[in-house]
Amino acid sequence: MNLTFHWFLPTYGDSRHVVGGGHGLPAGAAGGQRPATLGYLTQIARAAEQLGFEGALTPTGAWCEDAWLTTAMLARETERLKFLVAFRPGILSPTLAAQMAATFQRHAPGRLLLNVVTGGESHEQRAYGDFLDKDARYARTGEFLAVVRALWRGESVTLDGTHIQVEDAQLARVPDPVPPVYFGGSSPAAGEVAARHSDVYLTWGEPPAQVAAKIAWIRELAAREGRSVRFGIRLHVITRDTSDQAWAEARRLLDGFSEEAVRAVQEGLARSESEGQRRMLELHGGSTANLEVSPNLWAGIGLVRGGAGTALVGSHGEVAERIAEYHRLGIDEFIMSGHPHVEEAYWFGEGVLPLLADQGLWQHPGAAEARSESGQVPFVSR
Repeated sequence: MNLTFHWFLPTYGDSRHVVGGGHGLPAGAAGGQRPATLGYLTQIARAAEQLGFEGALTPTGAWCEDAWLTTAMLARETERLKFLVAFRPGILSPTLAAQMAATFQRHAPGRLLLNVVTGGESHEQRAYGDFLDKDARYARTGEFLAVVRALWRGESVTLDGTHIQVEDAQLARVPDPVPPVYFGGSSPAAGEVAARHSDVYLTWGEPPAQVAAKIAWIRELAAREGRSVRFGIRLHVITRDTSDQAWAEARRLLDGFSEEAVRAVQEGLARSESEGQRRMLELHGGSTANLEVSPNLWAGIGLVRGGAGTALVGSHGEVAERIAEYHRLGIDEFIMSGHPHVEEAYWFGEGVLPLLADQGLWQHPGAAEARSESGQVPFVSR
């Protein structure tokens, strides 16, 4: 199977420094250096499309712009790029979510992917009117996805569940194709939902041994349900022509973290209810020492940012090697990002993707169409 790569849309702003935020924390001041205007996000989306990324993840939360509205606008500014839209099932009804997905697929055929985010922080959920605790939120997500899946099959649905109640719900038109569901979570409750309902299970960028254990866990749970799932990983990336250049960039970013900012962010994240966030924090322990937690895996991002907190750092060849290593464990989809997102997309797309193509691990999504029309492959820089 060819590897699939997605990029990231920073709908909270961008910068040459790390923009903080996430998991109930506001975006840092750096997010205002390149505001998340439609024009700037279009630049990122078009760069990702040209370079060969399959799609782009758009985050969800009070710290960023709404993912549904933003990607609907960007779909008109791009031709092929898919949008991995993150949303929280406790904030809208399953019938409306199923209908929105069908509408998106109809107006941007085949270009919607869904990232279902249960929500790890109760204080942020309460701001949206959601007062369930964490385990109840996962139980609700399971009921939510059961309704959505049935509606996408064209069924009429009535459910009097513990958390979800719908009566005679039905879609006038089902999505074609049905969008795949991406889902992540490291707690036992999350694993059960992933096994029953996800198409792609996502993990943050932990060291390979931890990722391997997580893949084995989800595979076993899915097998009990008579299902199989694909696996993806969310990572930042700093890749350059040489390893020294890449690590120099990592040090530059680290130099931009004040002790006060790191302390404040770590205090906020220490209150997180997310098991995945706890695992991210354990990688660095709030310290700037020993941040290379596995070869070429740098935990520095997590000092000032919630959620995915690790980056692959190294030469293009080293980063390609680490990607191949994760692939051997069972990872087929990679969601990457970098600061700033335009420039890092080109570093990765022109430096790493051609190496993976040479190994037969990746092909530009537009390659077949381009060959049939012009006899040439799309632009991929050596």
